[in-house]
Amino acid sequence: MRLAVQAKRRAVRSEQIILFRISDQLFAVSSSSVLEVRSADSLAGGAGEIDVPGLEKVSRFLRRGDKTLFILNGAAHFGLPPSQGMLLFVLCNTRTALMVDSIEKMTAMTTLQALPLSFCHEEQQWYRGLTALDQTVIPVVRPEGFLSSDELMLLDAALPPPEDPTENADHEARLEQ
Repeated sequence: MRLAVQAKRRAVRSEQIILFRISDQLFAVSSSSVLEVRSADSLAGGAGEIDVPGLEKVSRFLRRGDKTLFILNGAAHFGLPPSQGMLLFVLCNTRTALMVDSIEKMTAMTTLQALPLSFCHEEQQWYRGLTALDQTVIPVVRPEGFLSSDELMLLDAALPPPEDPTENADHEARLEQ
């Protein structure tokens, strides 16, 4: 008597991703890599200006306590046509906040393909790989790949000194008198 061998089904591992657009180009990022999503309008008055020659993809920064986030223009980073960036992805474990045009949807990714050999320059740092959804190939970004350690050093050197909150209070008190 032969016992039927049961085929073990391998559970398909999936990862939640956010599909987003920059200049009509579709990208994906792991949802666990996004700490928060904010409207670009919420930056009014809170973001400072920064100018580093050769790093035009970053023109603003945001201080949150003792941490500084650099606001990266996604279109400039990827070499796409200029766009307004309506949303801001604050990325986990980085000092980057990415400006994007829109969120397409949240979905699950079951496969991540290695980058083809044609991705041979800095884009190897930008992307984790490629995935296919609904017969569309989508690059999956690597949050740590937006700003290199050298770029962060240049940005840090260009930051204005933090404002002393007690100075502002003293200044406002003098203005009231």
